[in-house]
Amino acid sequence: MDHTQLLHTLQNAIPTAIWYLIPLFLVAAVIKSLWFKGKAGETMVNLSARLFLDKTRYHLIKNVSLPTEDGSTQIDHIIVSRYGVFVVETKNMKGWIFGNAKQRQWTQKIYRHSQRFQNPLNQNYKHVKTLQSLLDLGDEQVFSVVVFVGDSTFKTAMPENVTHGGGYVRYIKAQTEQRLSDVEVQKVIEVIESGRLEATFRNHRKHVAHVKEIVAKKNSEPRCPKCQGKMVKRTVKRGENIGKEFFGCKGFPKCRGIVSAS
Repeated sequence: MDHTQLLHTLQNAIPTAIWYLIPLFLVAAVIKSLWFKGKAGETMVNLSARLFLDKTRYHLIKNVSLPTEDGSTQIDHIIVSRYGVFVVETKNMKGWIFGNAKQRQWTQKIYRHSQRFQNPLNQNYKHVKTLQSLLDLGDEQVFSVVVFVGDSTFKTAMPENVTHGGGYVRYIKAQTEQRLSDVEVQKVIEVIESGRLEATFRNHRKHVAHVKEIVAKKNSEPRCPKCQGKMVKRTVKRGENIGKEFFGCKGFPKCRGIVSAS
């Protein structure tokens, strides 16, 4: 039996109604995917910026990939204005969110299930510093903004630059001190446009590979079993195990978590 006959047999064996359901299953799978959730979140932020920020004073630049020393970094949204440059990171999550500015890891809780994720302010830090270096701007001219979208609720007090939904627009509008002249605003836009990587499949693939490499490296590094912080290799200096190496929490002596190096 050749492939054509086999396909014909399968089509006859499966009820017609099932074939109509297959596209629905595919659409449902796409909607539930992390990719779709990320794009939906970015679309919401784009729409809010266009509807509630004056286009003559606030200039939105989307999906900017910038070269770095070790690869590239991708910024969801940059909003340029005379009141500063706003680097916006979008997180599409649901459930309860716990965290503060100083924690390396935040927590997402959905019913009884909890999982940790990187502090988005730390995640956005590299974006901010890369952009500052490109534009030669100071800390007082570039703002880090994190926007949570989706069915999520903050269960701890958040910094003012971590917002939910359209709250990021209010944060941006609250910055009323002029930090850039109109000429400087135009120059910033031109430098970003000329310095960004071309939106090609090849560059996107390189960026994805770079991100996977970073994630793999972080996953291979031991984390403190008590606080989930970074660990450093140390050597026992006394006792019966003198000379042996182990990983100790970087937060020592506040945290005394250890992991064997063997």
